[in-house]
Amino acid sequence: MGPCSEDPHLCWASWLLGFSSLLLNVCSTGVKSPGAHDAGGHDSGSYVSLKGIRGGSVWFHVTKESGTELEEIVWAFGPAIKYTVMLKVRNRSEETPTWVNLQDKYMQRVYVPNMTSLRIENLTREDSGQYQAHVILTGGMESHQIFYLTVYEPVPLPQIQVQSVSTTPGWCNITLECRAAGVTEDLNVTWESKDLPRELEPARNSWTLAVSLPLSQHNASLTCVVSNSKDRKTVTSSLGKVCAHGEYNMPEERGTVIAQGALGSEDSEFFSPPCLSAPPQPGHPLQESGRHIQLVSALK
Repeated sequence: MGPCSEDPHLCWASWLLGFSSLLLNVCSTGVKSPGAHDAGGHDSGSYVSLKGIRGGSVWFHVTKESGTELEEIVWAFGPAIKYTVMLKVRNRSEETPTWVNLQDKYMQRVYVPNMTSLRIENLTREDSGQYQAHVILTGGMESHQIFYLTVYEPVPLPQIQVQSVSTTPGWCNITLECRAAGVTEDLNVTWESKDLPRELEPARNSWTLAVSLPLSQHNASLTCVVSNSKDRKTVTSSLGKVCAHGEYNMPEERGTVIAQGALGSEDSEFFSPPCLSAPPQPGHPLQESGRHIQLVSALK
């Protein structure tokens, strides 16, 4: 009679230990580190994450071990189980690619400056996806390198609007909203401050910020930073100017734009009192990032 019939708890513990050991063996054989070789001499593959901006360019670089010689690289687009071969590059062929498929989509935008590099220009959102380089080495060795490309929209130029402004003895109370026109997918926003009290509390809505500014702090400013994983734009507002003019004009001019991003510059500052019709005059860019007072929050 075995131990299980004598002690059911001992039987259960023994079975659980055996199952755990089997599970660990399956996991250890099913997961390979990048660059590991299987029994057939094939590289299990390495994975590279790439990011680009629509209209920009991106580089794909194939890595090879020291002492090896490349015979051919085959570039493909699409998932591993259903990919489309784009082109082939053979050694000693002056790196001139031989196109196989997808010429209409890529041929005018893809450049192969050398054996181990490929560049895509004028990126579109449709270029996002998986690319792979099938590398054939002398002696029959092969490897696969996988690239995951994500193409983001350029971050639109932001602007700061005054939602409300009021004064109490010694204080100016302001509610500002940072806005970004156009596509706002995957955008994050942060507020940075200069010469503001430490006790300032950020608003719950990351795109809107309420502050109370001592009237004695004329040089205080706020910078709205709008970004995604690849691009960022900023705009800075002088709070002293808002308080100086807002007490008389803002109750009737709710929502007035006081600062907006400028083309060609990430840091710009504009101010035009609501009672004036003259165009906004440029101020000075923010020279220091200041202290973050708004947590990053993705736009939903």
